[in-house]
Amino acid sequence: MENSVERLPFPAELMTERLLVWYREQGRDLPWRISRDPYRIWLSEVMLQQTTVAAVIEYYHRFLKRFPSVQTLAVAEPEEVLTFWAGLGYYSRARNLHKAAQQVVAVYNGEFPQSVELLQQLPGIGRSTAGAIVCLAFDRPEPILDGNVRRVLCRLLAVQEPARDRKVEQRLWGVAKLLVPVTFAHDYTQAIMDLGATVCRPKQPDCLHCPLIEMCLAKKHDLTAVVPVASKSKKVPTRRQAILLIEADGKKLIRRRKSEGLLGGMLEFPTVDLWAGAPSEPEVRELLVGYGCSDSPENIGSIRHSYSHFKLEADVYTHRCRVDTIQADLDLFWHPDVDLDHSALHGAHKKALALSRAKEKGKT
Repeated sequence: MENSVERLPFPAELMTERLLVWYREQGRDLPWRISRDPYRIWLSEVMLQQTTVAAVIEYYHRFLKRFPSVQTLAVAEPEEVLTFWAGLGYYSRARNLHKAAQQVVAVYNGEFPQSVELLQQLPGIGRSTAGAIVCLAFDRPEPILDGNVRRVLCRLLAVQEPARDRKVEQRLWGVAKLLVPVTFAHDYTQAIMDLGATVCRPKQPDCLHCPLIEMCLAKKHDLTAVVPVASKSKKVPTRRQAILLIEADGKKLIRRRKSEGLLGGMLEFPTVDLWAGAPSEPEVRELLVGYGCSDSPENIGSIRHSYSHFKLEADVYTHRCRVDTIQADLDLFWHPDVDLDHSALHGAHKKALALSRAKEKGKT
């Protein structure tokens, strides 16, 4: 149960007042803040999960241009949704976004529910995202606890246990609930997120320009560099792979990943997994032979890419053949090279494509 009797080291009303004054002068001008449309707020919140504002803005505008309402998103093909998400990463967000849109239309007649409890029943919407939708779209005093808010609260209270610890999490939710005001809940929520993003930064916080500096226990006790306390990090494994770009008549051979699991539904070039230390060329030659091609791939270099749970190191190969050499089907097909930039090709393979194009440009 949340600690609803948390005793704050400062008056909640004073904290809110100072934060709102600061926000009206220093708040960020972001495209999703000009609307109270729950669809647009939901979209921005999902896109901003583990992704920076700078990276999101272009995707946000492009996504809304194609899917301007929850109804247009709901009737779209999953492959097209992934195409407009390609490059943002964490693709389960896009799949859940699509499924949730279908539920909003089917169950709620296209109207977003206005309670945290009902919103959390939709795919991909957790407690903080649900609170943000209710607060920002409907101006109801619901707390949120995203990364920025978590950091601000940990520093204000000088929390010296890991911020993701279950008991700490419960405590922070209790504090967040105490602090969100009944009036101006919308502005308060935007303000505390902005404070964490622009002033109370993870590294080198700008304490001298913080409106809450006099209330901050981490500042008082010289703990800003160590708070929030991170959980012990697990060693991230490295996986090896070979990526094969087969070209014929201005097209490249593409396959679609299974709809579920890592990168579900995304597009990629043919690949082969490699054992640690194993040479990649014999495996690529075997892959080519399996496609009925000659076994003469060209190694053009390697790429690296980071995922949430592992790192990828991949050798990249190219090969030219005729279109009729390989029998295409629903999951393996030829894709026009010029259209690959606007396809659902996932991030690691976008890097492989860029490497291939750079090599081709260097030859001309």
